Amino acid sequence: MSSRLPLAGAAAAALLQLAACQTSKPTTAATLPAGQAMAVPAAGPAIETLGTYQVPAREFAYVYKKNNATAADYGTRASVTDYLTLYTNFRLKVLDAEKHGLDTTQAFRRELDGYKQQLAQPYLTEKGVTDQLVHEAYDRMSQEINASHILVRVAPDAAPADTLAAYQKIEALRQRVTTGGEDFGTVASATSEDPSAKENGGKLGYFTAMQMVYPFESAAYRTPVGQVSQPIRTRFGYHIIKVNDRRAAQGEIKVAHLMVRVTPHAPKADSAAARKKIDELYARLRKGENWNKLVAQFSEDAGSAPNGGELPPFGTGRMIPAFEEVAFKLQKPGDIAPPVQTPYGWHIIKLVEKQPLPPFATLEPTLKSKVGKDSRSELNRAAFLKRIRQEDQFREIPAAKALAFGQADTALVHGRYKFNPATMTTSGAKASKRTAQAGGDKLSLFTIMGQPYPVASFLTFAQQHQRPRPTAAPEFAMQQLYDQYVDQSLTDYERDHLPAKYEDYRMLVQEYRDGILLFQLMDQKVWSKAIEDTAGLKKFFAANQVNYQFGQRVQGAVISAASPKLLARAQRELPTGRFAVVGKTGSALVHFKLGTPTPAASNGSAVLDDVARRLTQDTALSVTVAGHIRRGESAALARQRVAAVIEYLATTGKIERDRLTLAPTKSAPTATGDTRVAFFSNSPSALEASLNQQNPLAVQVQQRTFQKGDNKVMDDYLTRAPGTYPTQRDGRYYAVMVRQSLSPGPKALADARGQATSDYQNYLEKQWIEQLRQEYLVKVNEEEVNKLVTK
Repeated sequence: MSSRLPLAGAAAAALLQLAACQTSKPTTAATLPAGQAMAVPAAGPAIETLGTYQVPAREFAYVYKKNNATAADYGTRASVTDYLTLYTNFRLKVLDAEKHGLDTTQAFRRELDGYKQQLAQPYLTEKGVTDQLVHEAYDRMSQEINASHILVRVAPDAAPADTLAAYQKIEALRQRVTTGGEDFGTVASATSEDPSAKENGGKLGYFTAMQMVYPFESAAYRTPVGQVSQPIRTRFGYHIIKVNDRRAAQGEIKVAHLMVRVTPHAPKADSAAARKKIDELYARLRKGENWNKLVAQFSEDAGSAPNGGELPPFGTGRMIPAFEEVAFKLQKPGDIAPPVQTPYGWHIIKLVEKQPLPPFATLEPTLKSKVGKDSRSELNRAAFLKRIRQEDQFREIPAAKALAFGQADTALVHGRYKFNPATMTTSGAKASKRTAQAGGDKLSLFTIMGQPYPVASFLTFAQQHQRPRPTAAPEFAMQQLYDQYVDQSLTDYERDHLPAKYEDYRMLVQEYRDGILLFQLMDQKVWSKAIEDTAGLKKFFAANQVNYQFGQRVQGAVISAASPKLLARAQRELPTGRFAVVGKTGSALVHFKLGTPTPAASNGSAVLDDVARRLTQDTALSVTVAGHIRRGESAALARQRVAAVIEYLATTGKIERDRLTLAPTKSAPTATGDTRVAFFSNSPSALEASLNQQNPLAVQVQQRTFQKGDNKVMDDYLTRAPGTYPTQRDGRYYAVMVRQSLSPGPKALADARGQATSDYQNYLEKQWIEQLRQEYLVKVNEEEVNKLVTK
């Protein structure tokens, strides 16, 4: 357990994963006499007392073992006492949170209830069924099925008549493609209710386990190649499946990729630049340039670039189709495919290795997670409900059930049923009319562990969850609602009693409760306070200045170029600090009314507004405004227009005047006489764009203050005198420009704010803990501590 961080956020997610694999045996008997409550075991002796609060020894022992069992020093006195100190600090903070009433807020209760719902899920399942389904899925993954299907849609809870009609229809279609001899694809195109069937004749391609709904998958794997399955029902309706082929699974492949990012909706100029860049990289790879070097320099997938572009292994159906198709066609490790586009950008894919299906132990955790979310989980839920019906002593009362079902009428099938206890009726098998039965709503419909569930509760549920079923009989609609109510009641009862049955669950809930409580108070006492208490931070920083020191640094630039000529050009242009913006966005034409210095409304003022917007959004930009003479107009009018443009941008657009430059008026007349606004940038990226028009990898420029580790090339020159140092590395030409050497020395708070804030938070937390230890006297029960010391 961390001494600083509460159990929230990423820690909460990790614990949910832990809960998924740590369900334990019930701590109480499987069944209890009717009406007997399942109580949480008594706390037992305390390992320590914090003020008047006793920390149960059993609780500490559980947490200590859970977090330290694999440590080499587990069970030593030093390990136990060190962890008890951490746990004491944690528990003191929780007590302070409770003192402030944080456990009584609606927000806290809502958040804890959400976590409890998630933590309960692994315990509301049938582990044996899960294990069977996981092994079955793994066995099926050794083969891939190529199949086609025909679908007749029917809702999962359709009325028996609708279900029968759909079944008869699919059975008739099966006869046509089997004994009738009709072509399966032709019949699928004409009759299948899968919208894609009209185009693909029902063909689904190759798939393996966990990629189709479970009943469909099972039918496909049971059907021999060339044959058509019996009708199979899924949540979509009835299917017949023709298995076209069966092959050994392709297994998994491991590839590396070099990526140039561009989105499908990017501007055409950006898309063209990305394509140009990826083509250049592919050409260089084909010429034999080093893969890892190019990936490190140019790949825009930050996650994989440091590792040579390698991605985790994947199999059929687990990657974007376009990427997957190209990857699986590669035959030998080292083969490189031409660029392929996906929604994320352009990729060059290199085959690293082909792998067979991983061992079961490797895939088991992933398969368990998928089984829990897959349609096959319905089998698991059915087995779980069957078990707890018996374990929790579900007892149905037929007379009360008959009374409840007697309320079903046409209003229910139309979704308009209203439960009214005053008009509760019952009808016998031979009764000709209904008669009121006073108090019938209070009768027990069923019991769970002796706890009664009255008829009224079910009928209220029916009113709230009903929906129109116009083709269903009232009794059928009521049965559907009753089944839902029973299942929900059993599940809720089991969930409510999990703390008494499973120690792991009880302790996890406790940890989450404490973590949520602690998060808000830590924010108040430590995290936000360290950020908001500027005076305190400055004082702390000044007192600990020795911890915030710069190493050797230089102000300068590093230029990397593909040729000496390009390097020389970049060296000439970089010092100017003003680089033209290339492409269609590099300039704008402002139209004026004929014979006047007034911008035209549609293509004059609107253009200037767009120029002002760009200048506001990018403070590295500046503009030069040049006037052109229209035939028949004077140079003076052109100058007036330039002045009008600058005044508009400065006044209306609120752009600083030092970013607006006049250019000489052009003496040669033009047809339009438009005033041209040319964009310039002081960002080195603009210089890169200008020099990379022919080759997207020609030049790279970094200009900044460098410390050790910021740039591998500059690292060798951190102690050099100011000057320019040419060098070559890995086929590239470099100019290392050291402008000013900065000696080691103290940092200002602005330079070290992140680290100083973190240190100040640690300081505040330490002070807080000292205060709590004074407020809550800590008394340790050494006898209980000694029981945990085993070596």
